[in-house]
Amino acid sequence: MPQTANEPAPSAERHYFEQLAQGRFVIPLCQACARHHFYPRVVCPHCGSDALRWVEPSGDGVVYSTTVVRNKGGDYTVCLVDLDEGPRLMSRVVDMPVDAVTIGLRVRARVDAVEGAPLLVFVGLTGERA
Repeated sequence: MPQTANEPAPSAERHYFEQLAQGRFVIPLCQACARHHFYPRVVCPHCGSDALRWVEPSGDGVVYSTTVVRNKGGDYTVCLVDLDEGPRLMSRVVDMPVDAVTIGLRVRARVDAVEGAPLLVFVGLTGERA
């Protein structure tokens, strides 16, 4: 992310969403303690270092917790997903019935366009359990 001397450094959050808009799911990896984190920050929440590098995680993870939101427009899930790289994040599991989304389900991330904006969602890896 090149910048000029007079231009402020982009925020971690803005960089994350710019990459998501390009169809890329990236998270920070701390160069000091070698741990990933999410939600993007400018310093590592594990060790306090600002030596961060943006990386594309595998996108694979496990549903840690799930609930169903009942809605006139259709039901959907809200889940906490533990990425294989370590961070836990909130999202949705899509393309399967909401009652099939259970704790321990293996999932894979993808970037969808929802109402004209990019959204990180997960799809179930059929038959795979943690």
